[in-house]
Amino acid sequence: AELPPPYTAIASPDASGVPVINCRVCQSLINLDGKLHQHVVKCTVCNEATPIKNPPSGKKYVRCQCNCLLICKDTSRKIGCPRPNCRRIITLGPVMLIPEEQPALPVQPDGTRVVCGHCGNTFLWMELRFNTLAKCPHCKKISSVGSALPRRRCCAYITIGMICIFIGVGLTVGTQEFARRFHATYVSWAVAYLLGLICLIRACYWGAIKVSYPEHSFA
Repeated sequence: AELPPPYTAIASPDASGVPVINCRVCQSLINLDGKLHQHVVKCTVCNEATPIKNPPSGKKYVRCQCNCLLICKDTSRKIGCPRPNCRRIITLGPVMLIPEEQPALPVQPDGTRVVCGHCGNTFLWMELRFNTLAKCPHCKKISSVGSALPRRRCCAYITIGMICIFIGVGLTVGTQEFARRFHATYVSWAVAYLLGLICLIRACYWGAIKVSYPEHSFA
């Protein structure tokens, strides 16, 4: 979202004495004859709206990247574009009127400041969800953002590993006579024990992984 453009209460008249203003999107001239009582006017070339007055009390103008001019409360921090082909969610910062020649200030990006579980430094994590892995740009190590993901996966791997080991024990006890005649049965025992061991190793990995905690969110 860009900051609202500077507004002129009444545009300068052209050579014929009719008040006009430049469209803020395509810069075409818009005839304001009989429209000076309005807050915004519509361009006949690009069909986009251009403000000619300051917004009503308690409101502010926001122009979406698709050039749609939106009017929202001056306390709003997020606004959605209503156009079906856009539907962009715009995050707003504090709005201030600036001269036209001064470049607009960049909008603060969405993200979460995360304290690394390895080195303790803070970095910006641009994912919009927690319970995921993050790589610290300072120490280059991987950690989990939030403790829910490693706890959940550790429990899942322990459960699967124990099930595989119990299956292996059951096969060992129940198929001993059969295995003496058909030695290929030993392969099923080995597969069950191997899967159980791999799952328990993965459970140890998730149980020992460092956890980074979010500090706060810009949004």
